[in-house]
Amino acid sequence: MAGSGYLGVDVGSVSTNLVLIDDKGVLQEKIYLRTQGDPIGAVKEGMKRLRATSGNIEILGVGTSGSGRRLAGVILGADCIKNEITAHAVAANYWMPGVRTVIEIGGQDSKIIILRQGTVIDFAMNTVCAAGTGSFLEQQAARLGIPIDRFGELALMAQNPVRIAGRCAVFAESDMIHKQQMGHKIEDIISGLCEALVRNYLNNVAKGKPIEPPVVFQGGVAANAGMKTAFEKELDTQIIVPEHYDVMGALGAALLACEAKERRNGQSSFRGFDALDRHYATRTLECTGCPNHCEIVNISMDDKTIARWGARCTRWDNTGDERNCLS
Repeated sequence: MAGSGYLGVDVGSVSTNLVLIDDKGVLQEKIYLRTQGDPIGAVKEGMKRLRATSGNIEILGVGTSGSGRRLAGVILGADCIKNEITAHAVAANYWMPGVRTVIEIGGQDSKIIILRQGTVIDFAMNTVCAAGTGSFLEQQAARLGIPIDRFGELALMAQNPVRIAGRCAVFAESDMIHKQQMGHKIEDIISGLCEALVRNYLNNVAKGKPIEPPVVFQGGVAANAGMKTAFEKELDTQIIVPEHYDVMGALGAALLACEAKERRNGQSSFRGFDALDRHYATRTLECTGCPNHCEIVNISMDDKTIARWGARCTRWDNTGDERNCLS
């Protein structure tokens, strides 16, 4: 591949996703990796794969998102560092103009985003209970000896879904085991689990927010047809899964990077692919300058500090690499 494009990187606790789009917003390349507790390693590996598949493509701008957005942003020299809510909303609205509700369920958290006329007016996140997230579903699939990619297929085969307690991951798993011991069919248990997790989402994440169509379902769990069907049954409306449901956060980051280029007079802060060969390291320290005892994160490149964050004051201001669209 030759030419130019915009890079979006979404670093989460479970997966790290990279996408490359052209100047019209069309996705050219996407890479999905497991973060495996090493966000720096995942970003470097993703960029190495991108360099291998995309050749000498020119990166016109870089956007980062996800829980590791600041770290990735410093390593790559991002032009725009945005939170997950903004990135997912931008991607959903780009893919389906006029979307009013975004349901996003990833590896370890869940979100709901309410939009009106392309603007986010409300949102909520659930980062406490793991029930319904990708990690929880993978654990249950492994426990049942079922490939995760067949989970949704089996759920759709159910004839009599059993009712599973979905208030939390612990109760859901215990109830599943109980239902197995009672002799219920696996497909009925899986279908019941999907319905329980949808109820959990609506009660703990949505919490009465106005879920109006069009409703877009994105994040890795959107691949589970059983969850999609359970949402449609509970909400009595069509649930739309985007083509690139699994990398929508990264896609939103790339679209935001494209917008940021105009604010930067066409200049990008991208460090270049050569920066991947540098040695990066992070360390934390506790500031004792006041009673706040802020936990400061320090990131270095080749033993030279390039950024710091975490302070509530300017005492530990970083080296000037903060982006003006940081949030």
